[in-house]
Amino acid sequence: MSETVVVVVPDADILASTVAARLAIKIIDAQAVHGSASVVLTGGRVAAKVLRAVRELPASAAIDWSRVDLWWGDERYLPSGDPDRNETQARDALLDKLPLDPARVHAMPASDGPDGTDAVAAAARYASELAAAAEPGATLPRFDVLMLGVGEDGHVASLFPNHPVLQQTGPTAATFDSPKPPPVRVTLTLPTIQSADEVWLIAAGPDKAAPIGTVLSGGNLPAANASGVQKTLWLLDQAAAANVPTRA
Repeated sequence: MSETVVVVVPDADILASTVAARLAIKIIDAQAVHGSASVVLTGGRVAAKVLRAVRELPASAAIDWSRVDLWWGDERYLPSGDPDRNETQARDALLDKLPLDPARVHAMPASDGPDGTDAVAAAARYASELAAAAEPGATLPRFDVLMLGVGEDGHVASLFPNHPVLQQTGPTAATFDSPKPPPVRVTLTLPTIQSADEVWLIAAGPDKAAPIGTVLSGGNLPAANASGVQKTLWLLDQAAAANVPTRA
């Protein structure tokens, strides 16, 4: 059964450094056990802070970056290099400064790629890439940690409340009517998210307090269904945790 842990720190800067330290240790431990590590990245302001903080960590020198697989939880279906793409943000914040193996950086397809404007084909292409990295007989690779931001409406990745994509059971899905622009996106589905060893939900700021309080009080928003096989970790600053129920 998945363990749920809630960690609250004073502010967004401390949150970023806390997540970065945990991520570095998780990667080091995964490489010690498996020989490699597999991480799913997210986007957003806090995610960029986390990646910049990873760059400054002395522990980062203990990571063999050539043996890290990087994936994304969702992506805005825009041209390569567009500043609104999560990939672009991650490359600017950290990835372009690391000795990564380019073949192990699994960016989601862009709208100027081989699928053109066909986001459904792009989602299928990413599903194929996931399957190619999986063990024989499996459709998904091992994810040591899958990081997610939490939206003001309780969405995670590009899985929005009451959206039909929530019901998708394949590895990936395309959405054409995201309530948050841009409307066309590619996302991992809930079953894929739930396959990760650990899922980390990361949020800062008072605008996240209402949905997080709802989820941790038993409410059914998309974030409530984002859980890891071994652990579900909520990493919050005090503002985002304002409505978290107290524990006896």
